[in-house]
Formats: sequence, C-alpha cells, structure tokens
Amino acid sequence: MNGLHETELLQTAARLVVEEGMDYGPAKQRAVKQLKLPARTALPDNEALEAAVREYIALFCADTQPGELAALRELALLWMERLAEFQPLIGGAIWHGTATRLSDIYLQLFSDDPKAVEIVLLNQGVDYEATRVGGLQGAVDALSIHAWCEGLEEDVGVHLLVNDTLAQRGALQPDGQGRRPRGTAAQLRQRMQQEPAA
Repeated sequence: MNGLHETELLQTAARLVVEEGMDYGPAKQRAVKQLKLPARTALPDNEALEAAVREYIALFCADTQPGELAALRELALLWMERLAEFQPLIGGAIWHGTATRLSDIYLQLFSDDPKAVEIVLLNQGVDYEATRVGGLQGAVDALSIHAWCEGLEEDVGVHLLVNDTLAQRGALQPDGQGRRPRGTAAQLRQRMQQEPAA
C-alpha cells in the first residue's frame, strides 16, 4: 500500500474510532470500504491507528475529550473498587487516554469460579447480560452492564471479562512499545493525577 493510501486509511479509521466509538479492527475494515480500496488491502497496525486517533483527538476534540476521559476513568475506578476482590485491571482506550464519551469500559477480572462475579453482581442488585468473548487466554465469560456515568450524564457500557486466575501472570507484561497494556486501580489513579483533565 502506498503512503498516501495508508495515511488516508489511518485518518478515516481514526475518525470512525473517535466519532462512532468503533473498535480498531472494524474501523480499519470499514475505512477500506469507504475509501473503495481493494478488499485485500494491508491494514495498518494498532500502534499506527492509536497514533492517528491521538492526532484526531488533538485536532477535533481537544476541548471535550479530556473531560470525557476523566469521567470514564472515574466510573471505571468505581467499578474496580466494587469488584476489588477479583483484582480488576483496566485496559484499552480508557487506560491509554484515547477514550471519548462513546468508549465503553473493559475490565479484566480474575476468578477460578466465573459464577462468583455473577453472584456479587446479583447481591449488589446489578442487571447484566452474559456472553462469551476472547479474553487474555482464550474464550471467557463477559458480563455487560449499563452504568450511569455522572460526569457524562448518560449510561456507559461496562464489560467485565472473567479470566482464570492463571491469566494474571502475563496480564501486565509490557507491549511492543514497552508500555503497560493495562493497569490496576492504583495505577489508574496515579495516571489520572499525572494527566489532569483540561
């Protein structure tokens, strides 16, 4: 793929991620279709797309995104505290700082008994929907809830991925760029203090 097509593809995919809340994979696929590129077009990697998302946010959302990110991080912390017994980790756009009001919260939980999380939610009177998704090591139960976000004044999707406790081992290993792919509640709190909302 030539440089011009790659730049266009990244910019289009970044717009879909920010403006429509799409995940990286589907955003890249839709960008290929929108730009009428061949179906077999090589897709840019997630690091390149994340850089394009950061550029897009800086250009078009600099006034709103920091406040939206702060509100989502506060809500994530609330749920991490509520589910502290399952050693929750936060990843994705909320951890990396690229989330907007359209971003959902994804928490990795750890338990040898997947039903234990469901029991805690039932005891707290929380409605959830259960599905199976890809986790840290294979398919896991995902419990999805709609949680009211005070800072955004709207519901936000919170997805609890219940991993086996053995999956904790590699969960905090640095990625290809040497960054932590996810963090604990304490690490998220520290990140929030280091990157104050505008």
